[in-house]
Amino acid sequence: MFGLEALDLARIQFAFTISFHIIFPAITIGLASYLAVLEGLWLKTGEAVYRDLYHFWSKIFAVNFGMGVVSGLVMAYQFGTNWSAFSDFAGSVTGPLLAYEVLTAFFLEAGFLGVMLFGWNRVGPGLHFFSTLMVAVGTLISTFWILASNSWMQTPQGFEIVDGRVIPVDWFAVVFNPSFPYRLAHMATAAFLATAFFVGASAAWHLLRGRDNPALRKMLSMAMWMALLVAPLQALIGDFHGLNTLEHQPAKIAAIEGHWDNSSGEPTSLILFGWPDMQREETRFKVEVPYLGSLILTHSLDQQVPALKEFAREDRPNSTIVFWSFRVMVALGMLMIFAGLWSLWLRWRGTLYQSRPFLHLCLWMGPSGLIAILAGWFTTEIGRQPWVVYGLMRTADGVSMHSAAQLGLTLVLFVVVYLAVFGAGMSYVMRLVRKGPVTGEGDGPGEGGPGTSRTPARPISAAEDGQQGGGYAATEPSARA
Repeated sequence: MFGLEALDLARIQFAFTISFHIIFPAITIGLASYLAVLEGLWLKTGEAVYRDLYHFWSKIFAVNFGMGVVSGLVMAYQFGTNWSAFSDFAGSVTGPLLAYEVLTAFFLEAGFLGVMLFGWNRVGPGLHFFSTLMVAVGTLISTFWILASNSWMQTPQGFEIVDGRVIPVDWFAVVFNPSFPYRLAHMATAAFLATAFFVGASAAWHLLRGRDNPALRKMLSMAMWMALLVAPLQALIGDFHGLNTLEHQPAKIAAIEGHWDNSSGEPTSLILFGWPDMQREETRFKVEVPYLGSLILTHSLDQQVPALKEFAREDRPNSTIVFWSFRVMVALGMLMIFAGLWSLWLRWRGTLYQSRPFLHLCLWMGPSGLIAILAGWFTTEIGRQPWVVYGLMRTADGVSMHSAAQLGLTLVLFVVVYLAVFGAGMSYVMRLVRKGPVTGEGDGPGEGGPGTSRTPARPISAAEDGQQGGGYAATEPSARA
């Protein structure tokens, strides 16, 4: 297929499916915690705006949660179908870690999700809030185990190799491997930021169309507080993560920096832009800042960063890809920090909700968190190559014995099915966003269904065809059809 070998198609297929999958857990991680905050604020203050926002975002959470579960099942099967040699080699570590995720996180989420979505008028407020908290905790526990498994593949520890298979001997070392704390913090924070900008963009879309109301203002305000506080923290976490990667995966850092040669003995420059050429072993058309690479990566002005030529050709990651994916992630992170600082200035001036240039920025920044997550994931995974388990098993040795024709056919089927199914799901989510929050949801008993008090019990029926309203409805709850 297009001259690609079976290994290339297996990697593309896995990259395609995981790129779809990672979007949905990222949003559910952030939204679950956001819902817990909203319900906690409603219980504490009694302000209806928090309750209405809870009901609005719980529908979007439910759809994302469902798509995340479905896409995640496909990922699990691919380990056996396309990467059976890897599963045979490392399954005694990765298998239990994924099983722990199901036993601790998924069961916790599934157990309380029903109460959270369907129990608003059926259980007491304390139990319902507890259920929301448990779902939020479950998403974070799930993140813990998934990142533990993937981090072990990046920096394996706590094992022995017996008869060609990995055997865990120290589960504490396996789980808390050297890169795990940094990658867990980085991913969880990225999920919160992605959700914040998704929420902020939703509010900005309505405000730009003149639909100004307390719920939309609260959405934008909370989103921008998150950006202001968490985006700089994410940059700090990223710096620690970079130092850890320099220690344990120096070839990845060299590829990210597009840095080829240390023969000059001079401190490393930071290449802002350029085109790493893997064949010519140089970064062409580069624009660089002297000393800055050493300052950022070693926190000194005299130490050098490892260079790609220090590693054998077959051990080098593809610098052309990770050089740019990393810069996309960093550029979006800088824009997030800028958006947070701009929002603070507008708050001080009292024009946060009226500044159209700022609202347009928020609208265009809506998918920025998800794009940054994908760019960071590409940097992490492609930067690990050519290893599937770093230093232990090459990716070429972990693939199943399928033909290129078989993998090409299944890849095409995946593309068609994913675009149809998840495209429809994401389209539905956008319909919910365009509808906007409705006032008075959850006020009383009611019969349920779209627009009535039990809408959260039927999240898939929440966006009515042809409804153009956004923001608070103009009529009283009892007058709505």
